[in-house]
Amino acid sequence: MSKSRNIINPVLVVISGPSGVGKDALLTKMKAINPGYEFVITTTTRSKRLGERDGKDYLFVSKIRFLEMIRNEELLEWAQVYGNYYGVPLSQIRGFLEKGKDVILKTDVQGAKTIRSKIPGAILVFLSPPTMDDLAHRLRDRMTESQSDLGLRIETAKQEMKDKQWFDYVVVNQNEMIDQAVREVMNLIIEEKRKELTRNIII
Repeated sequence: MSKSRNIINPVLVVISGPSGVGKDALLTKMKAINPGYEFVITTTTRSKRLGERDGKDYLFVSKIRFLEMIRNEELLEWAQVYGNYYGVPLSQIRGFLEKGKDVILKTDVQGAKTIRSKIPGAILVFLSPPTMDDLAHRLRDRMTESQSDLGLRIETAKQEMKDKQWFDYVVVNQNEMIDQAVREVMNLIIEEKRKELTRNIII
């Protein structure tokens, strides 16, 4: 059952942007600083990458379990991306907000659209590369995709860049300057919390 809360604090912040732009690096830095934020852990069916840990980087589940979560309406939003499923667990968000915690979550651009339609009071932040050439270099350098998958991600990113106009904020992740992007995101959260605005969050 949906619950409605009229609140000034906390805030729900959605970090989105094209694949390879540095969303995970941004969240890792924010977690290290962590001035009271709670971070939603995305559920996925994809395989772990080198160095990733279950329950910390992602919640890794089987396709069968993920489809069960969809049927049970356990996800705020979900999508199939590059052959794998990704979803945002509802229980985490509800639990954090009920405790008065600021909530940060990461999703793809389509997922951000879904969240905007369901939770108009959420703050949407688009993390952008300096240029598409920079993004292509980042994707190639991380060497986690085949050549065909790489091409698909670059083409998808071009389309996603067109959607940044309807986000609340656009933060450019300059090369080797992730700390600057982190500061920008944290500052905009502070500014949002200073606004005398009652956000109606319905989850």
